[in-house]
Amino acid sequence: MQNFLSELAVLLSYPKNLIFLILRLILAYGFATPALLKLNYLQETIVWFESMSIPLPKLATYLVSGIETIGIVLLILGLFTRYVSVLLSFVMIGAIFFVHIPNGFSVANNGMEIPLYYLLFLMMFASYGAGKYSLDRVLFKDGKDE
Repeated sequence: MQNFLSELAVLLSYPKNLIFLILRLILAYGFATPALLKLNYLQETIVWFESMSIPLPKLATYLVSGIETIGIVLLILGLFTRYVSVLLSFVMIGAIFFVHIPNGFSVANNGMEIPLYYLLFLMMFASYGAGKYSLDRVLFKDGKDE
């Protein structure tokens, strides 16, 4: 039984890098609409941030918009993935606490479910890197033993 489990673990590890690539692309896609809305409606976003008592709403709007926009590109490329994942994690923590927690957990009520999943995936990338199919691997040999 131990041998079977060992063989199964090896077999299941093969698609890991492809899964990392797919997850990076899905996360980038997930950030696209919120980032574009913030960029296209900066003044409205500042007012919205202010209404939620986010400190320094103008600065926060520009920081969040910039981090999300740059984060999309870097996630797609798999470039500086660990760093951008940390920055995007802070954005998700802010989204959870300022926007979603009052609505509970369920995505059906605009709860924190989806941002929490994003945060968990971002923490995975911050911990393990972008995987084999990334510019991090090509340029910095990050994840070379995967």
